[in-house]
Amino acid sequence: MTRRAWLVFAAASVIWGVPYLFIKIAVEHGVTAPALAWGRVMLGALVLVTLSWRAGTLRTVLSRWRWLLAFAVVEIAIPFPMLAIGEERVPSSLAAIMVATVPLIGALLAMRFDHSERPTPIRAVGLLIGFAGVIALVGIDVAGHRGELLGIGAIMVTATGYAIGPMLIKHRLAGLDPRATMGASLALASLLLAPWVAIDLPARAPSAGAIGAVAVLGVLCTAVGFVVYAILISEAGTSRATVITYVNPVVAVALGVLLLGEQPGAGAIAGLLLILAGGWLSTDGRLPPGLASLIARAPRLRGQPRTRQQPEVESAVGHTRGG
Repeated sequence: MTRRAWLVFAAASVIWGVPYLFIKIAVEHGVTAPALAWGRVMLGALVLVTLSWRAGTLRTVLSRWRWLLAFAVVEIAIPFPMLAIGEERVPSSLAAIMVATVPLIGALLAMRFDHSERPTPIRAVGLLIGFAGVIALVGIDVAGHRGELLGIGAIMVTATGYAIGPMLIKHRLAGLDPRATMGASLALASLLLAPWVAIDLPARAPSAGAIGAVAVLGVLCTAVGFVVYAILISEAGTSRATVITYVNPVVAVALGVLLLGEQPGAGAIAGLLLILAGGWLSTDGRLPPGLASLIARAPRLRGQPRTRQQPEVESAVGHTRGG
């Protein structure tokens, strides 16, 4: 990955680590799951469609409307309400940890659908470790709680959709303007979600805080987040792009603990560590170029002689930069 890719990666990781907090606030203060999904999707669509229309790029995506529709279904119309349904039943930090399985699911799907992203032996080890984390989390913290199990199931549907979506971008929607692609997809998703909202209206008026949470989700976490994510896929590839999901839960868990008073259990902590380790290994376990370069130079900075292994480290750094 290039340095630019790592900067985009960092931005996407933070932007998509925030939604779990605001989803939790919204669903606990009067916003139903379909209304929450539709609200954030509609706001995101308005922002991006307007920007792409002014830039004159909106028409460039119309010829691929079938793939835009497919992306809207698997990445937005199904995952967004499922995530909100999940957070009605489990803490925001637990939801984020489960979404961290996206790289693992993506690696499994790549075995069949994307030969260029097929797992290497080290990635296969990462898959085993990551899914061991899922078993630890569900087996220790969730076992026996039917409501939480239903919430976990809904979130796993979300994670599966998040794993499929980048493949569609890479193979069917590549080369298009990110604002137009995401704006059109969000607009289609809002149409798909509208009937569900109509038959499941909130029982009471949402609070001002809940409405504000939906606004943040729509503008920052959806409009800005999707454009940044599309750029990341083009810069880094599908598998590496989905690795933001092993940084997202760190942000989400921290926010859940600090602002919502959540207390992750032993299973959640063990599951998080195993899932993060598995996600990292499943994408070859590479370091950011800046960090790898620092490690390569460290002995020389301390005045130590070069070892025989240093040229290999520098070669790996060069390979990372060129990837």
